Amino acid sequence: MNITITDSAQEYLSGLLEKQGVEGMAVRMFIQQPGTPYAETCLAYSRPEEKDDTDETLELPKLRVYIEKNSVPFLDEAFVDYATEKMGGQLTIKAPNAKMPKVSADSPIEDQINYVLYSDINPGLAAHGGEVKLVEVIDGQIAVLQFGGGCQGCSAVDLTLKEGVEKTLIEKIPGLTAVKDETDHTVTDNAFM
Repeated sequence: MNITITDSAQEYLSGLLEKQGVEGMAVRMFIQQPGTPYAETCLAYSRPEEKDDTDETLELPKLRVYIEKNSVPFLDEAFVDYATEKMGGQLTIKAPNAKMPKVSADSPIEDQINYVLYSDINPGLAAHGGEVKLVEVIDGQIAVLQFGGGCQGCSAVDLTLKEGVEKTLIEKIPGLTAVKDETDHTVTDNAFM
């Protein structure tokens, strides 16, 4: 795991921890809704008794950071900085993998599918106000998907599923053999077509 917390950010955060007046206070770093378009990188105070046994610990010269286990792959390459400005300062957190962790051939098939959905497929569907998400993987080879937004109830969704989504996923993910749609397409309120 590669997380950079600059000296100025360490200085700023350790100052905040000191003001809490609790011995052994640390910073907790995690991602809310990791691996989704709504992912948010968060920092919070963490009392010594709040440390979880599954947390990864990052010991820095000026502070200790606990990293929530489920957030670890999404925080790879994260960068935390503090810049002083005229009106005070600005803490900046950048986590380029928060919405989707980097994947490789040995990543879990769910991560590989989500990566292709969010990086290759959803940007095209967004032009029509649509999106698709992974519901589950059956027997390690069948992806069950759910369409939303403008795709739900769209008359072209079967074509999109077979010629676009399924073809792309099967091409890019070894071992995936089929894609199923569990969307209720009788709801046509936001349908594109």
